[in-house]
Amino acid sequence: MTVLVPTSLAEALEAVSAHPDAAVLAGGTDLMVEVNERRREVSDVVVVNRVPELRTWRHDPASATLFLGAGVTWTEVEADPIAGWVPALAQAARTVGSPQIRHAGTVGGNLGTCSPAGDGLPPLAALDATVHLVSAGGTRDVPFAEFMTGPKRNVLLHGELIAGVTLPVVSGWQGYTKVGVRNAMVIATASVALVADDVAQSVRVALGSVGPVILRCPEAEEFAAGEVDFGQRRVADAAVAEFARLAAAAARPIDDHRSTAAYRRHAVGVLAARLLRRAFPNG
Repeated sequence: MTVLVPTSLAEALEAVSAHPDAAVLAGGTDLMVEVNERRREVSDVVVVNRVPELRTWRHDPASATLFLGAGVTWTEVEADPIAGWVPALAQAARTVGSPQIRHAGTVGGNLGTCSPAGDGLPPLAALDATVHLVSAGGTRDVPFAEFMTGPKRNVLLHGELIAGVTLPVVSGWQGYTKVGVRNAMVIATASVALVADDVAQSVRVALGSVGPVILRCPEAEEFAAGEVDFGQRRVADAAVAEFARLAAAAARPIDDHRSTAAYRRHAVGVLAARLLRRAFPNG
């Protein structure tokens, strides 16, 4: 096995170009589980957690955006100042494993693994994140909606690395919640992220663990935007119930060892209703 530890982005790109089948490792919180359980064989490894360009973040007040490098950890995301700009992603960060896992796990690792149960992915979807990819040949920007193509599959090409993501800093309530087989350190059985954008007067919702990719709910979003009162933070109980029904209808769950499809569909409806009510607490 060849283990390469680049200390600059240029070195990292050279390494993945020379070893196109190498596993890229940041925190290793997903990769090492697969290796230890013999679900994945690895011949070469490119370790990117010492690449300073991937560990940076930038807030731009002028454009109301936040850039998070792929190597930014969940511990950083769950704390201020980042948490104040993207609260839904911070809430998701706090549900990722244990403190030790959050110290090692990264935004880019969650994206690269592309599990439908990845906690960071529904907030990225609901925030309409842009994923930045870089290779020796240049860069390209991919909307999150186009990045994930299936369970643990994405549009990354050989020789490409995830450089980071750009998120809008939204004026309005946002949140994330999930259910699992226990209360802590659990893979999501179903998860939901919701973003209420006061400026755009829109409600965006994304579902995790109930389809092959993270799912947006366009019918539920359109319905909610027409029913909520952004100024008074008000929504009728009947509208919350219909929003839950539409969100559940958008799910495409399966039966597996963690849950039945029926439970998952019911759960995302309940979670979506809770988040909409938190966003608009006045009935």
